[in-house]
Amino acid sequence: MTPYWLALLAAIGVGVAGQLLLKLGSDNVTATGAGGMAQQLLRPTTMAGLVCYGLAALFYIIALRKIPVSVALPSAALQYLVVAGVGWIAFREPFGWMQGLGLALILVGVSMLALSTRGA
Repeated sequence: MTPYWLALLAAIGVGVAGQLLLKLGSDNVTATGAGGMAQQLLRPTTMAGLVCYGLAALFYIIALRKIPVSVALPSAALQYLVVAGVGWIAFREPFGWMQGLGLALILVGVSMLALSTRGA
């Protein structure tokens, strides 16, 4: 695996962490409107999630040096698989057969794209 694919995997992993931190930052926001937004934005978990998004973007930029964007962006969709699983397990979010089928299709598509660019 080349450093560029490792950078893409890092972007995906750090992006997942960012998404989960943003979810944690949104829990139990008591205020509404602008006050609620400020309350949520100033939470440490929300700020950490935004930092993760920035780091994920840096890793993604490195990956784009050698991986075609037509492959890198769909590959980043692997985040959906991980976040959906964690959402179902940790946050008790609903997960039905339609979601499972959709995520399976994403996995098949990403696998096909990755195989089509071996050696990148």
